[in-house]
Amino acid sequence: MAKPLSITSSLPTFSVTWRAYFEMTKPKVVALMLLTVLVGMCLAVPHAVPVQPLLAGMLGIAMMAGSAAALNHLIDRRIDGLMARTYNRPLPKGRISATRALIFAASLGSFGFIVLYSLVNPLTAWLTFASLIGYALVYTAYLKRATSQNIVIGGLAGAMPPLLGWTAVTNEFHGHALLLVIIIFTWTPPHFWALAIHRRAEYAKVDIPMLPVTHGVEFTKTCILLYTVLLAIACLLPVLVGMCGPVYFVCSSLLSTGFIYKAWQLKYRDHDGLAMQVFRFSIYHLMLLFMALLLDHYFVELVYATRLSR
Repeated sequence: MAKPLSITSSLPTFSVTWRAYFEMTKPKVVALMLLTVLVGMCLAVPHAVPVQPLLAGMLGIAMMAGSAAALNHLIDRRIDGLMARTYNRPLPKGRISATRALIFAASLGSFGFIVLYSLVNPLTAWLTFASLIGYALVYTAYLKRATSQNIVIGGLAGAMPPLLGWTAVTNEFHGHALLLVIIIFTWTPPHFWALAIHRRAEYAKVDIPMLPVTHGVEFTKTCILLYTVLLAIACLLPVLVGMCGPVYFVCSSLLSTGFIYKAWQLKYRDHDGLAMQVFRFSIYHLMLLFMALLLDHYFVELVYATRLSR
């Protein structure tokens, strides 16, 4: 007689499956994205962010972002299995079937949309849905395989989170939110091209026309350097329109100088591993830049409140 399956014996399998689903949502990427969402929310209002749009907005946007990431895993499962960076993902390794991945992505995205539509506002729900379609289908399924400018065009979908945070609180568009979108849109190409240089041979092997594959590494290095200069200008836009003050100006200037210097090194003083250093630096650049936006915002509010109390 077969022994009945005990609860404890099924726990390891459940743990492995849970981790595989969680991995498909790209939690580190979503966490950075949610930071930009939070900044968009905070900058949209002069004081504290209302609790309901804050919590429901962050939850719904996170769920739909995780859904887009899972669809990315699903669509890219063949090439992921051929690349050293991604071969160990759940779908290439068979830890999750394609059917279950699709059901998971659809369910997560649907629940996220319902949360945003019912507890935040329809504008944010539809904008987040458009971002999901832009990343998962337009970029992953088409642009990534169609043009070397894939990350430039498709980067717009990944640049939307600050706008989503802004609309979650205000239910309207604002030029200041679009400035934050421009910053991330300009940041995306040098960020990803640095990784593409490091993984050039792998992208060539799977016929993905990343810029280093189609135009060469030296051309890509030049583009990265030029884009970091363009990014430095974009980072100053919030100061020029009076959206931010001296705290942000100093922080953004230092971060932009550092990014330009790393890009200059990559172009003229390259050495083994530098491309990945540039890639990692770009992540810290964006994270610290948006933290500087928060710091500046509440610093200005504190100064203003102090003056009023006198």
